[in-house]
Amino acid sequence: MGRDVIIACDFASAEDTFKFLDKFEGKKPFVKIGMELYYAEGPSIVKEIKKRGHKIFLDLKLHDIPNTVKKAMAVLSNLDVDMTNLHASGTKRMMEAAIEGLTKPDGTRPILIAVTQLTSTDQESMENDLLIKEPIDKVVMHYASCAKAAGLDGVVCSPLEAGKVHDTCGKDFVTVTPGVRFADGDKGDQKRVMTPEEAKKIGSDYIVVGRPITAAEDPVAAYERCCREFIG
Repeated sequence: MGRDVIIACDFASAEDTFKFLDKFEGKKPFVKIGMELYYAEGPSIVKEIKKRGHKIFLDLKLHDIPNTVKKAMAVLSNLDVDMTNLHASGTKRMMEAAIEGLTKPDGTRPILIAVTQLTSTDQESMENDLLIKEPIDKVVMHYASCAKAAGLDGVVCSPLEAGKVHDTCGKDFVTVTPGVRFADGDKGDQKRVMTPEEAKKIGSDYIVVGRPITAAEDPVAAYERCCREFIG
């Protein structure tokens, strides 16, 4: 599987999104549509961006009872996105139901990945709030293994965890990693970060990059730099 850079289009409106994408004349970067934009604009934003020729990672992190997730994934499958996700903590049964719902009659479906633990969750909050006492690294690898056993294609993880996920679940198990910043850039509110070049070396398959591209003075140049460093 080839590497790719996914731009996090965390905008509040379709207008802002298309104003940004219009800068990429002749280029069709892979984009992530998250909760903010999807809830603001609905399925129409997905259809319009897809119509423009972009690959789409629909980042809605489903987490509910298996039957509800199965039905929701069946609806999302009609949007023809290229990647979508859910929470691994919903259990293996929920993840299996998600695949059933996402798979079309012809057997095709988008890449389906699982969130193991959110990057905002640390050992202390996991123990105190979730009552999970195991080391967070062990929890992440266990959730990744459960996702693989359920038939999922990969996980969202920190770039620092990508190598170990591949060691645990195999090199073909996809790692999608946020928390990527340029070496000379602002880390923002991310504590555990890595450069595109470092993410490449450690084995990330996809990196999700937001503000270092979307807030750059020249977003197209920032995107091209990211591609050079990560893809080569």
